[in-house]
Amino acid sequence: MTQIPSLVSRSLSNFVEGLVVAVPRLLSGLIFLALAYLTVRVVLSVVHGSIERLYVGDRELVGDLIVTLVSVFLWFGVALTFLKVVGMGDIAASLGTAVGFIVLGVSYALSEMIEDTVAGVYLLRDPDFNVGYRVESKGVTGTVAAIELRKTRIDTDGGDRIVMANREIEPRWTHDVPEETTGGAVDEPTDSEPSTTD
Repeated sequence: MTQIPSLVSRSLSNFVEGLVVAVPRLLSGLIFLALAYLTVRVVLSVVHGSIERLYVGDRELVGDLIVTLVSVFLWFGVALTFLKVVGMGDIAASLGTAVGFIVLGVSYALSEMIEDTVAGVYLLRDPDFNVGYRVESKGVTGTVAAIELRKTRIDTDGGDRIVMANREIEPRWTHDVPEETTGGAVDEPTDSEPSTTD
């Protein structure tokens, strides 16, 4: 019977000692989170303001993608640092490694989607490829109706709307100029298609 009170008192003392160690770390973590939140908000507002001036109109999608990527990296860094501050450095290191492998696997599984997105960024930045321009790519000729990060929509002369993956368009396309508006001029090759004229 005398062992039960000693066991209870030992458990209570261990609990109190754990609290004494944990409370300062927890307070430090909360202070860090508050400062990190303010810092991230300021950095994101600066990045968003700068990107907004660079990417306007149809190119806003590229700016939004950049801001989202910056936000994900910042908050991931905040989470790992918070774990380090509260005394869980080993967990933070393991989490960082695990997330690295997960990102590698996801990027491999979504390689085509990533390729579409990268091609979409290039198309959105290309001054010769805009909404309303006549283009020809992969045997499809028509007017560009919309340029998105993953797909481009082209309205053909027959009234059909063709949706094409950006990775299929970006490597080789031609700016199609009608003969009646150019006085018999031929199609102009884009930077992504080498000229065949001597």
